[in-house]
Amino acid sequence: MLFMQTGQLNLQPGGQARKQQAVSTMNVNLSALVTDNVSELLLKILEFTHNRHKILAENINNLHSAGFVPKDLAVEEFADAMDVAIGEHEHSRRLMLRDTENVKFGYNGAFKAKPVVDKYAKQLFENDINGYLELQKKKLAENLLNYRVASKLLRQKQTVTRTANS
Repeated sequence: MLFMQTGQLNLQPGGQARKQQAVSTMNVNLSALVTDNVSELLLKILEFTHNRHKILAENINNLHSAGFVPKDLAVEEFADAMDVAIGEHEHSRRLMLRDTENVKFGYNGAFKAKPVVDKYAKQLFENDINGYLELQKKKLAENLLNYRVASKLLRQKQTVTRTANS
Protein backbone atom coordinates (compact mmCIF):
# COMPACT_ATOMS: atom_id res chain seq x y z
CA MET A 1 0.00 0.00 0.00
CA LEU A 2 1.39 3.38 -0.98
CA PHE A 3 0.06 5.21 2.06
CA MET A 4 2.56 4.81 4.85
CA GLN A 5 1.97 5.57 8.48
CA THR A 6 5.48 6.55 9.46
CA GLY A 7 5.08 7.82 13.00
CA GLN A 8 8.88 7.70 13.31
CA LEU A 9 9.67 10.51 10.91
CA ASN A 10 10.66 13.92 12.18
CA LEU A 11 10.07 16.89 9.95
CA GLN A 12 13.48 18.03 8.78
CA PRO A 13 14.35 21.74 8.70
CA GLY A 14 13.04 23.12 5.43
CA GLY A 15 10.58 20.25 5.02
CA GLN A 16 7.62 22.61 5.19
CA ALA A 17 9.04 24.81 2.43
CA ARG A 18 9.74 21.80 0.22
CA LYS A 19 6.16 20.64 0.68
CA GLN A 20 4.84 24.06 -0.26
CA GLN A 21 6.92 23.97 -3.43
CA ALA A 22 5.78 20.46 -4.31
CA VAL A 23 2.14 21.20 -3.61
CA SER A 24 2.13 24.35 -5.72
CA THR A 25 2.52 22.19 -8.83
CA MET A 26 -1.07 20.97 -8.35
CA ASN A 27 -2.37 23.94 -10.34
CA VAL A 28 -1.60 22.20 -13.65
CA ASN A 29 -4.29 20.37 -15.60
CA LEU A 30 -3.90 16.92 -14.07
CA SER A 31 -6.46 15.26 -16.31
CA ALA A 32 -4.05 15.73 -19.23
CA LEU A 33 -1.63 13.37 -17.47
CA VAL A 34 -4.06 10.45 -17.26
CA THR A 35 -2.99 7.82 -19.74
CA ASP A 36 -4.22 4.72 -17.92
CA ASN A 37 -5.72 3.39 -14.67
CA VAL A 38 -2.47 3.47 -12.73
CA SER A 39 -1.80 7.09 -13.71
CA GLU A 40 -5.31 8.01 -12.60
CA LEU A 41 -4.77 6.37 -9.20
CA LEU A 42 -1.45 8.16 -8.76
CA LEU A 43 -3.15 11.47 -9.59
CA LYS A 44 -5.83 10.76 -6.99
CA ILE A 45 -3.07 10.17 -4.43
CA LEU A 46 -1.38 13.45 -5.42
CA GLU A 47 -4.65 15.34 -5.10
CA PHE A 48 -5.46 13.69 -1.77
CA THR A 49 -2.04 14.51 -0.31
CA HIS A 50 -2.27 18.07 -1.64
CA ASN A 51 -5.63 18.55 0.09
CA ARG A 52 -4.41 16.84 3.25
CA HIS A 53 -1.42 19.16 3.42
CA LYS A 54 -3.78 22.15 3.45
CA ILE A 55 -5.82 20.64 6.31
CA LEU A 56 -2.72 19.81 8.38
CA ALA A 57 -1.27 23.29 7.81
CA GLU A 58 -4.57 24.78 9.00
CA ASN A 59 -4.27 22.64 12.15
CA ILE A 60 -1.06 24.47 12.97
CA ASN A 61 -2.03 27.91 11.68
CA ASN A 62 -5.32 28.00 13.62
CA LEU A 63 -3.77 26.82 16.87
CA HIS A 64 -4.84 29.95 18.74
CA SER A 65 -8.21 30.48 17.04
CA ALA A 66 -11.24 30.39 19.31
CA GLY A 67 -13.27 27.21 18.93
CA PHE A 68 -10.63 25.51 16.83
CA VAL A 69 -11.00 21.74 16.36
CA PRO A 70 -8.21 19.80 14.57
CA LYS A 71 -9.21 17.92 11.44
CA ASP A 72 -7.68 15.50 8.99
CA LEU A 73 -8.75 13.65 5.91
CA ALA A 74 -9.89 10.04 6.28
CA VAL A 75 -6.54 8.48 5.33
CA GLU A 76 -7.53 4.89 6.05
CA GLU A 77 -10.76 5.25 4.07
CA PHE A 78 -8.87 6.69 1.11
CA ALA A 79 -6.17 4.01 1.30
CA ASP A 80 -8.82 1.28 1.45
CA ALA A 81 -10.60 2.80 -1.58
CA MET A 82 -7.29 2.81 -3.48
CA ASP A 83 -6.60 -0.81 -2.46
CA VAL A 84 -10.02 -1.86 -3.78
CA ALA A 85 -9.43 0.07 -7.03
CA ILE A 86 -6.01 -1.55 -7.48
CA GLY A 87 -7.52 -4.99 -6.86
CA GLU A 88 -10.20 -4.31 -9.45
CA HIS A 89 -7.57 -3.10 -11.91
CA GLU A 90 -5.46 -6.22 -11.37
CA HIS A 91 -8.49 -8.49 -11.76
CA SER A 92 -10.30 -6.93 -14.71
CA ARG A 93 -8.06 -4.14 -16.09
CA ARG A 94 -10.71 -1.54 -15.35
CA LEU A 95 -10.79 1.16 -12.73
CA MET A 96 -13.64 1.02 -10.26
CA LEU A 97 -13.58 3.80 -7.68
CA ARG A 98 -16.08 3.28 -4.90
CA ASP A 99 -17.33 6.03 -2.62
CA THR A 100 -16.83 5.79 1.11
CA GLU A 101 -18.42 7.83 3.85
CA ASN A 102 -15.88 10.65 3.54
CA VAL A 103 -14.35 10.10 0.09
CA LYS A 104 -16.56 10.60 -2.97
CA PHE A 105 -15.59 10.01 -6.59
CA GLY A 106 -17.33 11.88 -9.40
CA TYR A 107 -17.32 12.13 -13.16
CA ASN A 108 -14.29 13.08 -15.25
CA GLY A 109 -11.82 12.23 -12.51
CA ALA A 110 -13.32 14.51 -9.87
CA PHE A 111 -13.26 13.45 -6.25
CA LYS A 112 -13.77 15.00 -2.83
CA ALA A 113 -12.37 14.02 0.52
CA LYS A 114 -14.33 15.50 3.42
CA PRO A 115 -12.29 16.68 6.42
CA VAL A 116 -13.21 14.93 9.66
CA VAL A 117 -12.52 15.78 13.29
CA ASP A 118 -9.26 14.17 14.38
CA LYS A 119 -10.28 12.86 17.82
CA TYR A 120 -6.78 11.87 18.90
CA ALA A 121 -5.31 15.23 17.81
CA LYS A 122 -8.18 17.00 19.60
CA GLN A 123 -7.36 15.17 22.81
CA LEU A 124 -3.67 16.08 22.48
CA PHE A 125 -4.58 19.67 21.61
CA GLU A 126 -6.58 19.96 24.82
CA ASN A 127 -4.04 18.23 27.09
CA ASP A 128 -0.55 18.34 25.56
CA ILE A 129 0.09 21.11 23.06
CA ASN A 130 3.69 20.01 22.43
CA GLY A 131 2.52 16.47 21.73
CA TYR A 132 -0.15 17.90 19.43
CA LEU A 133 2.42 19.89 17.45
CA GLU A 134 4.69 16.84 17.17
CA LEU A 135 1.77 14.80 15.86
CA GLN A 136 1.02 17.43 13.23
CA LYS A 137 4.67 17.53 12.14
CA LYS A 138 4.75 13.73 11.85
CA LYS A 139 1.56 13.76 9.80
CA LEU A 140 2.99 16.45 7.52
CA ALA A 141 6.17 14.40 7.06
CA GLU A 142 4.18 11.22 6.35
CA ASN A 143 2.00 13.11 3.88
CA LEU A 144 5.03 14.61 2.16
CA LEU A 145 6.55 11.16 1.78
CA ASN A 146 3.34 9.83 0.20
CA TYR A 147 3.22 12.84 -2.14
CA ARG A 148 6.84 12.37 -3.21
CA VAL A 149 6.45 8.62 -3.83
CA ALA A 150 3.31 9.12 -5.94
CA SER A 151 4.92 12.01 -7.80
CA LYS A 152 8.05 10.02 -8.63
CA LEU A 153 6.04 6.99 -9.70
CA LEU A 154 3.89 9.13 -11.97
CA ARG A 155 6.93 10.83 -13.51
CA GLN A 156 8.57 7.46 -14.07
CA LYS A 157 5.38 6.07 -15.59
CA GLN A 158 5.04 9.08 -17.92
CA THR A 159 8.68 8.70 -19.00
CA VAL A 160 8.20 5.00 -19.73
CA THR A 161 4.99 5.73 -21.65
CA ARG A 162 6.67 8.45 -23.75
CA THR A 163 9.65 6.19 -24.46
CA ALA A 164 7.39 3.31 -25.49
CA ASN A 165 5.41 5.59 -27.82
CA SER A 166 8.56 6.96 -29.52
